[in-house]
Amino acid sequence: MTRPGLNRRASAELAAQAWVEVSELLDLQLSPLGLWAIAALDPQPGETVVDVGCGAGQSVLQLAERVGSAGGVIGVDIAPRLLALASQRAAELGQARFVEADAQSVTLPDASADAVFSRFGVMAFADPVAAFANLRRILKPGGRLAFVCWRALAENELDLMPLQAAGLEAMADATPFSFADAAIVRATLEAAGFEAVTARAHDAPVSSGDADAMATVLLRVGPLGRILRETPALRATAEPRLRAALVARETDGAVALTAATWVVTGQRPPAS
Repeated sequence: MTRPGLNRRASAELAAQAWVEVSELLDLQLSPLGLWAIAALDPQPGETVVDVGCGAGQSVLQLAERVGSAGGVIGVDIAPRLLALASQRAAELGQARFVEADAQSVTLPDASADAVFSRFGVMAFADPVAAFANLRRILKPGGRLAFVCWRALAENELDLMPLQAAGLEAMADATPFSFADAAIVRATLEAAGFEAVTARAHDAPVSSGDADAMATVLLRVGPLGRILRETPALRATAEPRLRAALVARETDGAVALTAATWVVTGQRPPAS
């Protein structure tokens, strides 16, 4: 679903620019969801954690706080615009560094990390089994994996409500919801060599603030944001509809929409 002349690379660059532009407001939405996965990972002082799809770097900062100055956090992302912002945000942290790479091909050393984490950075792998197998390779024997991903669009008010308000539900992209089925998540990780795989449902209301703040984010990122980035002529109709729907939902200066996620955990088998 791209407009004529817009190739995959151009689409990715548009997405990265949008995420940079709304990074602070987007972090307000996603941080509580990522923190649930960080709690499931339970990073310890002195550990090395790889953050897959680290984006603008908020989760790197949160992980760095937990591993401390004796640990390390390696943020991996394919978008140089986002990595540049992440590097700025983490400039004072000696334990954080960044790598521009795809998870399927990132060449971090074998058995070099205690844990792998991701906040919504694993749903668009071209070959999910190969990507997770590469991440398992990077983990030490017994190393831990935890990530948060979206459940189905129909369960996610955060994404569904804006699409419905704009009248564009039929144009939604399935990619962010590729791990909506917990059975697919478990099968993928087990095929990649992980064991003790769990997927626990977590639902929570999230917000970027008032109706204007929420509109700013939803018109730029997420399923509706992607449609409007790639078919900008639709914005003139979609924006007023979305804003009216958000204003109707505003309570005490904030609009909260429910996010439906899986918090997934797994482990590289210990050495025999």
